[in-house]
Amino acid sequence: MNTSNLLDEGVLLDDELTDSETNPAQQNFLGDYEATAADVGVRLDKLAATVFADFSRANLQKFIESGALRVNGEVVKAKYAIKAGDVLNLSVTLEQHSADLPENIAIDVVYCDDAVIVINKPANMVVHPGAGNPTGTLVNALLYHYPQQAQLPRAGLVHRIDKDTTGLLVVARNKSAQLALIEQLKDKSVYRHYQCVVLGAAHEVLQHGCIDAPIGRHPSQRTKMAVRHTGKPAVTYIVSAKQLHERYSLLDVQLQTGRTHQIRVHLSHVGHPIVGDPIYGTSPRAGLSQAQRQAVLNFNRQALHAHTLGFIHPDTGESMKFTATLPDDMQQLIEVLQHD
Repeated sequence: MNTSNLLDEGVLLDDELTDSETNPAQQNFLGDYEATAADVGVRLDKLAATVFADFSRANLQKFIESGALRVNGEVVKAKYAIKAGDVLNLSVTLEQHSADLPENIAIDVVYCDDAVIVINKPANMVVHPGAGNPTGTLVNALLYHYPQQAQLPRAGLVHRIDKDTTGLLVVARNKSAQLALIEQLKDKSVYRHYQCVVLGAAHEVLQHGCIDAPIGRHPSQRTKMAVRHTGKPAVTYIVSAKQLHERYSLLDVQLQTGRTHQIRVHLSHVGHPIVGDPIYGTSPRAGLSQAQRQAVLNFNRQALHAHTLGFIHPDTGESMKFTATLPDDMQQLIEVLQHD
């Protein structure tokens, strides 16, 4: 945002990203900007997108239409051509999105700067508060370690991974970074690779190199997802498969889309469910030693790990790439399947 000519800068938030799991509190924003010679002739909506860059274009359009964003105190149209000396006045009542409480919960920070935080999430940690999980989440931890995250929807989250899936996710530290990362997710430029242990020999699994099947809510079990023709498009790539046992393999999987439970649903759909998956999994197959069978039975979460994350840094434009090694429980499972 160009702040050199902002006469009054405040906290910038965007109500487009609120949802039923937040408890917003209201907050006022007052901002003025005096046009320079370089701004003359520029449309109001285009200049506003530069000056108030932490708001989405959709929100700015609404502000112009409602009169919350005026020029020289007057309501004008979005196509109004800026004149020398014009003053843009923005006055809105915003929602402070995070009413969640900070909690002193340890988090594994892989990388941090002024724009982004990359975190290696452990198993048994819910990403954000919701029904049944009001506390103890990653959001609560972020609010403790980075208090300014309270100014952002969902404390800066742009994507999530399931409670018992481990691995990498990126969190934005300011509004412009959050919007930029959300756009990267939408245009599928965020690079996400997962590793998982699944039922099935490697050569069998690789027959499903690209799983292109829409995913929607299960018709009768509302907490479960399923492949449905009425669902949203979902594409998963199986990049590689390593044989661990004649009946089990370690996969490298890449997401093109990011539907709820996508990898778990897709792999179960093609007959290769993830070991330990309590919703989409299956019982151990014959042909295992006693130790191997117990290792599979005792693995009490889906053996799924987000091991590689790549994105374009929202400030510098640099390509960023991070990796996280498999957690101990998955490494132990692999060891038993390979060698017992």
